[in-house]
Amino acid sequence: MMELVDMLGLGSSSSVSRGSSPLFGNFKTNCTMPTYNQICRFKRKKKRKLNKTPALEKCPQKKGMCMKMVLRTPKKPNSALRKLTKLRLTNKKKVYGYIPGEGHNLKEYSTVLIRGGRVKDLPGVKYHLIRGKLDFSGLKDRRTSRSKYGTKNLRRYV
Repeated sequence: MMELVDMLGLGSSSSVSRGSSPLFGNFKTNCTMPTYNQICRFKRKKKRKLNKTPALEKCPQKKGMCMKMVLRTPKKPNSALRKLTKLRLTNKKKVYGYIPGEGHNLKEYSTVLIRGGRVKDLPGVKYHLIRGKLDFSGLKDRRTSRSKYGTKNLRRYV
């Protein structure tokens, strides 16, 4: 009878240890909290922070040259065509940058300034172009959020 119980794993036998039972689990693998002694001997490791804009190399903006103009469709719920440009930056890195606003005057070999900022519905696009700088003109008829689109206040000059 005892051999049958051992084969099915129903009862307790003298060879089964409490540390590896299904109720208690294996103490060595489940215990993630360090002991006081371990904290004294080994310092806690700092969590590595992910760099979201690696091509900028910790600069606020970088200058780049347009190599190719691209139209791309966004992820699932959205459907409008998004305007992108493939850029070669001054540090020889090649990235895709998003062209904000309606319409643009960019061609191949135009020089532009990029900043960080991902486009949520375009996977892999981590950079925005800055309007109103270098070869990239600002929007003419923009009324709201003019600073983001390189537009002066029209009422001041009329």
